[in-house]
Amino acid sequence: MDFRTFSVRRLDAGVAEVVLDGTGDGNVMGGLVWTELPAVVAALDADADVRAVVLRGAGECFSGGLDLRWYLPHYRRLARRDDLPARLLAEATAMQDALGAVNRSRLAWIAAVHGPCVGAGLDLASACDIRLASASASFSLREVRLGIVADLGALQRLPHVIGTAATRELALTGRDAGADEALALRLVTRVAPDADALWENAFATARQIAGNPPAAVAGVKAVLDRTRDLPVADGLRHVALWNAAFLPSPELPDLLAAALKSSR
Repeated sequence: MDFRTFSVRRLDAGVAEVVLDGTGDGNVMGGLVWTELPAVVAALDADADVRAVVLRGAGECFSGGLDLRWYLPHYRRLARRDDLPARLLAEATAMQDALGAVNRSRLAWIAAVHGPCVGAGLDLASACDIRLASASASFSLREVRLGIVADLGALQRLPHVIGTAATRELALTGRDAGADEALALRLVTRVAPDADALWENAFATARQIAGNPPAAVAGVKAVLDRTRDLPVADGLRHVALWNAAFLPSPELPDLLAAALKSSR
């Protein structure tokens, strides 16, 4: 898979690694990132041998966020147009859709955060299913410090992860939260002492997920996303309908028999 802002490779046991190189130092996210990210997801989703993905940043940083060296001249060009609001709306929607591709993927995406994870980088990490961190990781929604309302998904996704109050504080202050605080907030589920331990944890988690039936992994993602805002009764009805439609398969009796055998 040949991309300029991402390095993608297949590893063993159904796991793929995606490394964000970005468009500048600190793996910042310029225009090409937003074009290539959906293509990366689509390519991996189409690969039947891939079942889980580890996403990390190149070097000592996850991502410094939006590439301002790209965005500032880009915005100035847009500002000369009479239809600036419409252009900004279309662009924000396209960037939201690019990050949403990760969330909509049939695969489990694990964000392995080492070093700073800022702005759009946190939007990307929040679109993943699982977030792990090294002790050096830090997280920041800095858009408010630039006079911008974060509009790429963190304000919508993080309240379901860390709660509304914590999201408000991070978004309104723009401050950095270290790895230990991120763990306490449940923004990440584990903190490793260093990068090597983080990669080991991330790939071990990915291999464990990849060992499960792909349809069940995709189903868990779809049901969690669809039912998170529903009353419990409606959520139960939805998952019952899901399994009624997708549970029957030629492989199911063998999977159940294997589970029964291993329990004895």
